[in-house]
Amino acid sequence: MELKIEIIGFGTVGIGFLEIVNKKIDILKEKFGFIPKIVAISDKIKGTLFDEGGIDLSRLLEIINNGGSLKDYGSGFYDFEKKGALDVIKESNADIMVEMTYTNIETGEPATTHIKTALERGKHIVTSNKGPIALFYKELKQIADKKNLFMGIEGTVLSGTPVFNLIEDTLPPNSINSIKGILNGTTNFILTKMENENMSYEDALKMAQDLGYAEADPTADVEGFDALAKVLILSNVIMGGDLKKDNVERVGITQIKPEDIKEAAEEGYRYKLIGSVEKTSDGKILASVKPMKLPLSDPLSGVSGAMNALTFTTDLLGSVTIQGPGAGKIETGFSIMIDIIRIFKKIRSK
Repeated sequence: MELKIEIIGFGTVGIGFLEIVNKKIDILKEKFGFIPKIVAISDKIKGTLFDEGGIDLSRLLEIINNGGSLKDYGSGFYDFEKKGALDVIKESNADIMVEMTYTNIETGEPATTHIKTALERGKHIVTSNKGPIALFYKELKQIADKKNLFMGIEGTVLSGTPVFNLIEDTLPPNSINSIKGILNGTTNFILTKMENENMSYEDALKMAQDLGYAEADPTADVEGFDALAKVLILSNVIMGGDLKKDNVERVGITQIKPEDIKEAAEEGYRYKLIGSVEKTSDGKILASVKPMKLPLSDPLSGVSGAMNALTFTTDLLGSVTIQGPGAGKIETGFSIMIDIIRIFKKIRSK
């Protein structure tokens, strides 16, 4: 069976996803029973490639890896102004729309409009975009459920490290009482360097920027906005909350000094920026993002560098901790592929 896919937003993760498809296509056919066919790619900066018969991925990746662009593919290329994302979503024969445009935590756009339009056209959704899921998950899920469509969001929290698949496939029938974790690799890298190498915050941040972990404007990471978006997703998707940004206490790491970290270490603690969600006995959801001093016995305390981790507190298993990469070209591309496999299994079982 062919599974036709359109990609909206073609950055590093989009390229990583195509590399996975191209490399694993035989395994997908043999093990899962479907052949992914990319019928469209649209990016506001790079333009649109549209071929309902299927884009030649080997050829396109060779062009990209040699410094070329979508335009160099030739046939089927359009300037974005002539055929943009919404045109593709409305016109293509895709079964699944993969949304990977830039995350906007303020409005969720343009991704939210892309997702709504695709759902209206009867297309399943896979996205790694935190904005729409943090801000409008319940609304989007209601539309998807009404139309009997599936929405994959694995890549929105810990990239390819399983969160939602773990909850849905492995942890039932556990009740989850709380979730806490390291949700931003940049801040964890900075805090690790400040502790292990006695760096100042400024020097550790510069190293993170030099290594590509932090943007030139690191505000989203160091002030906790990225982690806040992920906490909203965990609160509203897993814990059944209906929180907004203003309901989440948010404190970044910019005020932490080397002497604070040294003092914590002397007391047997370690600073981490922790995103936390808790369900109280009366059913209320409490959430926060802030630096915390964790005892060295806490599994999250030992997570170093740019890694992410989550601890789920359950009623049957107690605490369950997962650790893995929270970002990356192949890692996030993997999360997209996992969701596509899950969608195919659900389609086949209907």
